[in-house]
Amino acid sequence: MANQQASNGSADDRRDVKTEARSLWQSLRRIFAQLGPIRMAFTLLFLILAIMIAGLSWKTPLIQDAERALYDLRASVFAPVVEKDDRIVMIVYNEETLRLTGQRSPVDRTILAQSLETIDAAGAKSIGIDILFDMPQDDDTLLIDTFRSMQTPTYLAYASAETNPEITFAQQQFLDDYLTEFKDSKVQPTTIRLDTDGDGVQRRWNSPPDGSPPFLSIAMTGPNPAFASYNGAIRYFAAVSDEIPVFDKFPIESFADPATADMLASFIKDKYVLIGGDFIDRDRFETPISSIAAGQNAESTMTADGKMIGLEVHAHMLAQLLNDDLPAEIPTWALWVAAFIVAACGGLSAAIVGRAWKVAAILIGQFLFFVIFPFVLQNIGIDTLTLPAFGWGLGWLLGYASVGSAARTLNSKQRSFAQNALGKYLPKSIAGEILRDPEKLALHGEKRQIFAVFTDLEGFTKLSHAIEPEMVATLLNDYLDRLSDVALEYGGTIDKFVGDALVSFWGAPIAYADDGERAAKAAYALYQAGEEFRKNVPEGVPPIGRTRVGMHYGDAIVGNFGGEGRIQYTALGDAMNTAARLEAANKTLETKVLISREAMERTGLDWYRPMGKITLRGRSTPVDVFEPVPDWAEKDRAAVTAVIAAHQKGDNSAVQALSAIIKQSGEDLGLANLLKRLEKTKHGESYALG
Repeated sequence: MANQQASNGSADDRRDVKTEARSLWQSLRRIFAQLGPIRMAFTLLFLILAIMIAGLSWKTPLIQDAERALYDLRASVFAPVVEKDDRIVMIVYNEETLRLTGQRSPVDRTILAQSLETIDAAGAKSIGIDILFDMPQDDDTLLIDTFRSMQTPTYLAYASAETNPEITFAQQQFLDDYLTEFKDSKVQPTTIRLDTDGDGVQRRWNSPPDGSPPFLSIAMTGPNPAFASYNGAIRYFAAVSDEIPVFDKFPIESFADPATADMLASFIKDKYVLIGGDFIDRDRFETPISSIAAGQNAESTMTADGKMIGLEVHAHMLAQLLNDDLPAEIPTWALWVAAFIVAACGGLSAAIVGRAWKVAAILIGQFLFFVIFPFVLQNIGIDTLTLPAFGWGLGWLLGYASVGSAARTLNSKQRSFAQNALGKYLPKSIAGEILRDPEKLALHGEKRQIFAVFTDLEGFTKLSHAIEPEMVATLLNDYLDRLSDVALEYGGTIDKFVGDALVSFWGAPIAYADDGERAAKAAYALYQAGEEFRKNVPEGVPPIGRTRVGMHYGDAIVGNFGGEGRIQYTALGDAMNTAARLEAANKTLETKVLISREAMERTGLDWYRPMGKITLRGRSTPVDVFEPVPDWAEKDRAAVTAVIAAHQKGDNSAVQALSAIIKQSGEDLGLANLLKRLEKTKHGESYALG
């Protein structure tokens, strides 16, 4: 038995899978048919474009500028903050050095030879010289002798015409000959050229061309396979304060002067020493941290605009290498997968339906992801130099736009149905929900509890025989426009127009918790709109009567009713009939707006006065009726309520208290009518309308 049940279960699962697959296939066919081949092709084309932009934004003109700016922001925000890197010392030629030596280009080589002797004697780990010796000088012999006697591994800048277009053949020839003078010494050539990105910012490591000497930082520390071909991001460091630079820096003349050389020797023992220029007009680079470095230039090698000398760029690279800080690169395949996901998310977001706050939450969540996620990756040590943060956002936007356009086409039939079914009879809030979810509009009759409201314009039928038909049409259109605006303003559903009467209800097709309150306020506002209409009729038109309103709460059948070719969304049942009779009762009771107890108790308002108990025409069950009087004071409404309660207990003498209230309120036909009815009954009996 158990095996048979398991077999039956498996068969049911297979049928479910087949049914879902068939349903999916039918949905795809329907989507293709509704979109058409041209729109489908454009949608797919834009989705592919979204993926390409999300994956290739670092190589796309204009977009790559945004990517660079975003990367620089990430690099600045999460630049490691250090007090000082004591492993590296920079010794520089500066403007004061040039003034003292009287040489600017090429720089004085005697002072370099004297300083190298001091540095060599102090026991530095290695020395890197970021100066090209590409033309002869009178003091070359002194410097060559110094190079030959060096005991500290020293690496001298080298460049060729092939790798550096600024080098002429003659300069390269001299440089090659110069290096042969001490080829068997501790001094070896090194590559020092820094290649910036297209916007002039030094963001990444440079791999030396094949056959070139090793790069300066790698040469000074020894072979490092991890960095040998690395061309990712340079990890720039930020100073902890303006007063303490990341790397110590000394003027080169200090080491050439015997008076200060011995004192400074302790600053370079067992350290990596970089020698180069610190001039205001050359060899300066913008870096990703230029924005924060501009405010820390008091003790640094940067100008006021945050540019960094090339020697310090090498120092940061050397520190990164010493830290073995190799940021994890994002695989290319992962970036393409992310590009596909981003475009898909944009497309799916365009197809989301639901409440506005839910849709907004999803969209805001994705926006925050695009903003925050790249910073998170940067913070945990991932190399985001190739991360298409801006491309993701743009790809998402294109995906959203392409699918959004297609989705609008797919929803057009449902939207058209909702619009045709409801026309201009729904408020914008309800119509909007139905357009988002047409299933909320019942395509058949269903039992609902609603607040029904009927109106009628007193004497309009008689008036229509006294004026021209054109004037009748003008007045009627104006009147019904006013009443329709009121009903829709308070969220009602307009059922129909019957002559000069407006029929509306609350609670369908969509019910809200405050339907009762809005329906009651609308009922009173409909009366006020009628009064405003009466004041603005053209000259020559006889006086127009009041607008009477009736409101009841009860059961009704709501839905689309009609034949094959014509349907109408309407409500049928006791709630509608009772509301219509309450409207008609206003004429007998001389009131303006009548609301049943069933409706009144569900409005949450306290602005009513009781108008007694009546039996409506065609009904056997009495109805307690109330009239809204928002302008009345609470004590006056309470006084009328007390009179009604006393009458129900048989205290007929209390009824006369109404006379005083009537005198106080002025001409109040409804209250006067209530007094007459109470005088004709003894113990709160229902007053039957004939």
